[in-house]
Amino acid sequence: MAALAAQQDELTSIVSPLDETGWLHPSRCEGWSVADVVLHLAQTNEMAVASLQGRFDEKLGVLAAGMDPDAAPSVNEGAAVLVANERGQDVAAVLSRWQESANTLRFELSETDPRQRVVWVAGELSAQTLATTRLAETWIHTGDVAVPLGREIALDDRLWHIARLAWRTLPHAFAQAAYQPAGPVAFALTAPGEETWHFEGDDEALTTIVGPALDLCQVAGQRADADGTALVGEGPDAAAVLDLVRTFA
Repeated sequence: MAALAAQQDELTSIVSPLDETGWLHPSRCEGWSVADVVLHLAQTNEMAVASLQGRFDEKLGVLAAGMDPDAAPSVNEGAAVLVANERGQDVAAVLSRWQESANTLRFELSETDPRQRVVWVAGELSAQTLATTRLAETWIHTGDVAVPLGREIALDDRLWHIARLAWRTLPHAFAQAAYQPAGPVAFALTAPGEETWHFEGDDEALTTIVGPALDLCQVAGQRADADGTALVGEGPDAAAVLDLVRTFA
């Protein structure tokens, strides 16, 4: 929760001083402006709030009203359509919607048992995991806004949660790709503070991914190719892990 709040606050600090030209500046997401990215995060925060309140399908139906189901065969394409449906709003309204969605999400998470199962895009997950997915997505999109604007982003222990999410969801990533791993996978990642973060199960790993936590998070967020990073994989599933690791559906 603290990491999510810090990430939301960082994004707000970047976009709130922008004039209209800044809001219309191209982001790192192809075809999306800064305003589009913030709108997308507001929409998905609202979906997360609805999930915590037990009305996910209702909210999705409202956002997708009038949308041709065949126009969005994937999650990414669906997100693009939702943004296109509401693109062009006043930037002050987008900022206000983003801030309200962030505040409401934090409140609803604080009122929910972390172990409670809730509905999300790829199926059911715990409220705690939902919070981590929101952190991961907000971190990814903060970079999508900051990098084109020439702004630095904070590198701290928020990455631990994102890297752990990537490790914990490897079975889902493998299943989505119909890939059968040879055995357990471990991560040994260098944190921003130079200590090593170990992510491993009870059974001995056959494959280990070693390198900077930042690189792993960028690869898992599909903002970098593993070949262009300092990540090194050892073991039979190394190539598959670096190709399939994800922090989102």
